[in-house]
Amino acid sequence: MTVDRSYPMTLAAPVENELVIKKSRFIAHVAPVASVDDAERVIGEVRKRAWDARHNCTAMVTGLLGDQARSSDDGEPSGTAGVPMLEVLRRRELTDVVAVVTRYFGGVKLGAGGLIRAYSTAVSEALGLGSLLRRESLTQVRIDVPHGEAGRFDNLLRDWAGRNGAVLGEPSYGAVATLELWVPAATLAPLSDEIAAASAGSVTPVVGTTRIIEVPASSEN
Repeated sequence: MTVDRSYPMTLAAPVENELVIKKSRFIAHVAPVASVDDAERVIGEVRKRAWDARHNCTAMVTGLLGDQARSSDDGEPSGTAGVPMLEVLRRRELTDVVAVVTRYFGGVKLGAGGLIRAYSTAVSEALGLGSLLRRESLTQVRIDVPHGEAGRFDNLLRDWAGRNGAVLGEPSYGAVATLELWVPAATLAPLSDEIAAASAGSVTPVVGTTRIIEVPASSEN
């Protein structure tokens, strides 16, 4: 029996947003990363750009399962910046993402509670402006069809993908047209049946490797 495993989502592209609270500017930069080293590179770039800021606080979650995490208060009172930022990433169930919040002090102290709210809100609002990708374990399926039938089967696979959480791959054209689809393992048998029905049994799907594929998340996420 195939057991579907859920994975944390990630960010599709970097996003930046500024929040002003009692004259202090909190500039949140949140970006997708491939590793801890990649996250450190992003942090370094932000710190270089915002060299004149009083604080560049950070939080990151990495690893396919989101099992690695780091944070830094960068001079703010302990627990008022990095950890609240990290909690936002955890609450959103994200991984392979880094958040840097640059603070330009406005002359008015916010207190511990105010700082926690400011840093967490800065990250949360930035994430609200971004697009998320969900990650799923999908299995490759390929079919070879005559060129004259490629359009019909392409439409069939597109319709199937929309109804079953599958992702179209890249077609290739040689002696025949090879169409590719990445599907949840639980749908392999129904897909095979549908292809067989559409081709009167003349097209046999070839099952390939299984990979973690990134898919745009629905708007409610």
